[in-house]
Amino acid sequence: MSVRRVVPDIRTKAMEESRDFYGLIGLEEVMNHGWVMTLASPSNPTAQLTLATHDATAPVPADLSIEVDDVDAVYTAMLERGAEIVHSLRDEEWGVRRFFVRDPNGRVVNVVSHLH
Repeated sequence: MSVRRVVPDIRTKAMEESRDFYGLIGLEEVMNHGWVMTLASPSNPTAQLTLATHDATAPVPADLSIEVDDVDAVYTAMLERGAEIVHSLRDEEWGVRRFFVRDPNGRVVNVVSHLH
């Protein structure tokens, strides 16, 4: 299993204001679905930040997203460990396969792979 990127997810009611604030640091909007927006560094595209008002399909928003090369293998490993799955493994309409799991600190982690 290989990790491709780790992205903090920030819950916000001030989406545009947050985008503009982080823009001053050098992050640019690269994706926007209205309820979720991704900002990235133009010089290092894996340096990202996610802003979200809520999650459109999951029961709770994530605190952190980790993109992996094989989300199915990670899901199986988490099930075998007995980890708390918060949002079952599924393909989402915006082109990702993901699940949410609660870490030992109580944080919700969105484990995701892009569909090809």
